[in-house]
Amino acid sequence: MRYILLIAGCITAGACQQAPRADEAKISEARSVQEGVGTAYQVDVDKSSLQWIGTKPTGKHTGRFQLTSGTLYVKDSMVTGGQFVINIASLEDLDLAADTAMKHKLERELKSPLFFDAAKYPTATFAITGVDTYRPDGTDVLLKDATHTIQGNLTIKEVTKNITFPARIAIINDQVTAHANFNMDRTLWGMTYRADKSLQDKLINSMVNIQFSIVAQRQ
Repeated sequence: MRYILLIAGCITAGACQQAPRADEAKISEARSVQEGVGTAYQVDVDKSSLQWIGTKPTGKHTGRFQLTSGTLYVKDSMVTGGQFVINIASLEDLDLAADTAMKHKLERELKSPLFFDAAKYPTATFAITGVDTYRPDGTDVLLKDATHTIQGNLTIKEVTKNITFPARIAIINDQVTAHANFNMDRTLWGMTYRADKSLQDKLINSMVNIQFSIVAQRQ
């Protein structure tokens, strides 16, 4: 009954939070990674960003990770490969700045073994396995002005899955920029804490929103 009342309240008040409307990443088993060919572009970690949004029935939290390093390879105006290292230990909440106690509590929980286990796995990696020119196939793509489809192996806590999502990539002069906004299921990387819908108002949605903006300079 409590769960029914919660859902009814959400419908009435519009209070239940879901992952932001975005393209859902396609998840498959890990694929082979080939060395990128062409010119190397070094990721500018200060100008690049990786933001996340996690949701639950009673609200949402927004945060970010810092990138440790990254390289893209370009040949004939096409990205041919690359890899990014994500600093999991840098996880930071952004929406609780006015409540430092809650902010630090949330950050500790997300860095704990319940989620990322940052002490044991301080970094995650994303290695590109393929980049194709985006061609509309009748499937609705929500990312505005998508130019490419990116495939890559995402490794978190020693679990590697291949993810596919649309992106905007531009190569201008000596700089590459890439933008994406997609949702992915955290439980596929073993982060199942509070993912059971029977937990009612203690539920944390499995789908997490990821937004990234990458800036890389030619070497």
